[in-house]
Amino acid sequence: MLKSKAKKTDSITTFLGADAHIEGTINFKGIIRLDGKVKGKISSIEGTVVVGEKAVIDADIDVDTAIIKGQVNGTINARNKIEVLPPGSVKGDLHAPIIAIDAGVRFNGHCEMERKTITSDTSEKTEKNDSSEIESKIKNFPKNL
Repeated sequence: MLKSKAKKTDSITTFLGADAHIEGTINFKGIIRLDGKVKGKISSIEGTVVVGEKAVIDADIDVDTAIIKGQVNGTINARNKIEVLPPGSVKGDLHAPIIAIDAGVRFNGHCEMERKTITSDTSEKTEKNDSSEIESKIKNFPKNL
């Protein structure tokens, strides 16, 4: 009996080691882990970039999800989310619907959280978080917690 091996969707598909240095554009699919030095641009339509603790990235990043544990100098745009974890540091702007910055992280830049929705004509529409929407949620928040 033959068993088919399903491709694991949460495993790293590309790896750049700590001794590697790339200058230019990196386009990828799946999950890429960067532990070396990158200068230029990193992009993927549906991919996840993981910046390792020893990585130094001097690049703009445009991906689905970004997980930062190393040093990034540049703008990070993510369609899904950005997580910055210790001992990570980011010097640049962050744009994503979900942004998580843990304690112990160094961050110097601006955050913009926006929601991307698909309209019936299949074009993307960007909605910025409306302060009145946030206020209404706060007013409705249970006070006895």
